[in-house]
Amino acid sequence: MAGHHEISEREITEMSSTIQSRVVMEVVAQLQGMLGQLSSTTLEIAVTGESGSGKSSFVNAFRGVADDGAGAAPTDVTECTRAAEGYRHPSMPTVRLWDLPGIGTPTFQPQRYLQDVALVEYDFFIIVASERFRECHVQLARCVEQAGKKFYFVRNKVDNDIEASAKRRGRCGGDEEAVLGQIRADCEAGLRRIGAADPRVFLLSCFEPQRFDFPRLQETLERELDGHKRHVLLLALPNLTAAVLEKKRQALAGGLWRTAMAACLKVATAGGVVQEIVPTLMDTLRSYQRAFGLDTDSLHRLANLTGKSYQELYGEIRSTSGRELSVHSVESMLSQVALGQQVLAGMLERRVPVLGTIASGGVSFIASYYLLRSALGDLSQDAERVMHRALDTGDRQEDVPDPGYFYYD
Repeated sequence: MAGHHEISEREITEMSSTIQSRVVMEVVAQLQGMLGQLSSTTLEIAVTGESGSGKSSFVNAFRGVADDGAGAAPTDVTECTRAAEGYRHPSMPTVRLWDLPGIGTPTFQPQRYLQDVALVEYDFFIIVASERFRECHVQLARCVEQAGKKFYFVRNKVDNDIEASAKRRGRCGGDEEAVLGQIRADCEAGLRRIGAADPRVFLLSCFEPQRFDFPRLQETLERELDGHKRHVLLLALPNLTAAVLEKKRQALAGGLWRTAMAACLKVATAGGVVQEIVPTLMDTLRSYQRAFGLDTDSLHRLANLTGKSYQELYGEIRSTSGRELSVHSVESMLSQVALGQQVLAGMLERRVPVLGTIASGGVSFIASYYLLRSALGDLSQDAERVMHRALDTGDRQEDVPDPGYFYYD
């Protein structure tokens, strides 16, 4: 037939290669978009209360910063906050705590106050009180709730109440449970006046966040946020319990396949240049270190906060991904987990054909995935040892054999 042109084998190959390349680039763009959404998610937390209630100390404690540390909210005896002041989380900069002006003055008007501090800009409110529950707390809580925002009531400085009770009774130790029960009942009764059927009251001391209700506050905030905001909050929480560390590991593990896939597809689009994957993996491992508080800056902040030395805390880090992160160490870890990669890559290619190009890069999705998964397990164990050392819990993990790079849940 005139004009008929048979498609040659070479043209078929070129077409197949073009289609595959476009599919790979589209998948890379989608994965990078998903990862970008997560990294750009913001969380704005408003902290308000009376002058002297410990608002600024709460902002610092939540961020894991000592009151005299770099970047701390000022905590002078006199009211320091004249206008809303934002303080970024030192390792999760998209999380910001806002120290709002004090309430409780004779001219305090809750509706005007919330308008002045731009109520709609915040995801939720922390109302901080100390010494006693007052009418201004009721008024502010009612207005926040009417505006459709969540609030959490924090009764700060309960350590002072326990100590004062003991002195009044002439004993070295007071009836701690009775004192805390009385404070909680008083605050809950006040909140019920605004119609709160199940008032949430958290008793804490910003100078001893591992005690009292600080861990319960963490758990409540994490449980009541959704999606990406829940994720960024969780990674910003100070490491006070093994449960928080485990939730961080699970949250990071949930995004492992995206990170590993994006890295390996990037290798494919770069013509199979293996070196392209190492910087991506190193950036991911560094983000894991920051999330678990194991990077240099985080350890120095923790040392300043707890009175421990940096070297003492650093000594609890045992893993390669925690201590010796470098291009050489990442390449070495990759070479170990890549054993048998041809069999694994072949199995994966049969299930997801577009991944066939990954094998040409010399390192598979499987190898990257298990490297990151193993590192998460190692870093979470490092973080638990550091936490126990910092908080003097006397409950540090016993050393266990290294499970190797194929770490399973």
